[in-house]
Amino acid sequence: MPIYLIVLTCVLTHAGFGGAKVALPLHALSLGVDPFSVGVIMALWALCPMLIALYVGKLVDRVGARVPMLAGTIGVVAALLVPYFFSGVTALTVMALAVGTAFQFFFVPTQGITGALGGPEDRARNYSRLAIGFSIASFLGPLIAGFSIDHLGYKTAYLMLAACPLAAAVLLAWKGRLLPKAAVGTGRKEKTNSFDLLRNSRMRDAIVASGLISVAWDLYLFFFPIYGHSIGLSASAIGVIISMFAAAVFAIRVVLPRLARVWSEFRILLYAIAFSGVALLLFPLFHDPYLLAAASFVLGLGCGVGQPMSMSLIYSLAPPGRASEGAGLRVTFNHFTHLVVPLAFGGIGTVFGFAPVFVSCSALLIGGSGYGIFAERRAKPN
Repeated sequence: MPIYLIVLTCVLTHAGFGGAKVALPLHALSLGVDPFSVGVIMALWALCPMLIALYVGKLVDRVGARVPMLAGTIGVVAALLVPYFFSGVTALTVMALAVGTAFQFFFVPTQGITGALGGPEDRARNYSRLAIGFSIASFLGPLIAGFSIDHLGYKTAYLMLAACPLAAAVLLAWKGRLLPKAAVGTGRKEKTNSFDLLRNSRMRDAIVASGLISVAWDLYLFFFPIYGHSIGLSASAIGVIISMFAAAVFAIRVVLPRLARVWSEFRILLYAIAFSGVALLLFPLFHDPYLLAAASFVLGLGCGVGQPMSMSLIYSLAPPGRASEGAGLRVTFNHFTHLVVPLAFGGIGTVFGFAPVFVSCSALLIGGSGYGIFAERRAKPN
């Protein structure tokens, strides 16, 4: 029962959160904001989360998951309502800053406590279920945002998106006591430096690989709405195309346990990074929405393996009683990419156009994957 409670609240909360990532750049562009400035606003989405993710992880290890998760869902609701009650770019900026911060109080605990359900033999299956929940939300959120914008307007779209995490908050208030307490009661009182976890080379490699997958995911979710808008696609069409990405994420996560029986978790991550880098090269070739939907599906196959594989790896590598802290460290590094990607690639897009954005990101991923495979082979004894 607890894993299904976690998955359902993830679907509801992340649907609102992910839908806002589609609504915000389209709304900003409709107000006449240039791509670089949109990138600055989207970067604020990651600023506070990058700074507080480790604190949230330590908090969950100390007090349990229910209260932080409930506070996070309520915070996401409040943030999504800001553009409903207030107009202009300032409201969008406040929402970006607030929604990213609030979501971490929900997101980090889900990663930490999922690994505590059942025994080690259940861990991969539970993280796969959690990841499938996030992929369902990634499918629903853009659809809700796109169709609501086209048929009801931006303000009502935010209201529709806020209804999803509101339902999650009600569910957590009602059934939240079923959640596991993870590391509570370990008796660990000494102060620790979270970055000490990086002394474990496998932990460090898993976090770097997770960050590279995050670069591809972030670039797509940030830049594709801008690219779609520039070639005349409607908000509904953009939402449907992004939902095809989410459908592929769902599909690959269903078969992921079978892949894990063939290759190691880290090897799967490296292959997925390279696959995502190649998939990014497809986007500047197409303007047709059907071909863009196919390209989005291909990219989703590569990006979809990153979250469950890295979460499972990091949970297994974290010291006892520090699972949520390890998850927070992963989120901190991923949010660094969330901060850098909109600024860097928004600037590239503004100055050089759309194709160099996809090509440069592709080169980064393929190069990172190649280096990782080479380093792993070199580290193996002959």
